[in-house]
Amino acid sequence: MKSVAYLAVIFMAWINIAVAGDVAVVNATAFNNGNGTYRFTVTLRHADDGWKHYADNWEVLTVQGTVLGIRKLLHPHVNEQPFTRSIRSVRIPAGIKEVVIRGHDKVHKNGGKELKLKLPGR
Repeated sequence: MKSVAYLAVIFMAWINIAVAGDVAVVNATAFNNGNGTYRFTVTLRHADDGWKHYADNWEVLTVQGTVLGIRKLLHPHVNEQPFTRSIRSVRIPAGIKEVVIRGHDKVHKNGGKELKLKLPGR
């Protein structure tokens, strides 16, 4: 009987992980600050289900995969989906005209729908 209950708990934990899935970047904007830095505003969608499985950051990357900036998310957004957060000052090297926005969650890590974004003023 105990082994059946144990298996049920494991199954329910697996279901919770499977349901939340990867983070999807659903929208992003960039604003040229005029000093070689950009402000990014990003909207994410993720089925956060509590402290053990939530979208915990998003990144600004070059198309080649170099991380230029990270916006950490310090708590779950269970009842706020999708949600939008910004990062004010990401230095973008000269010559880069497009970046990738990628989401991250505590269970699946990087993954889900990414978004390519052309930089204004480049």
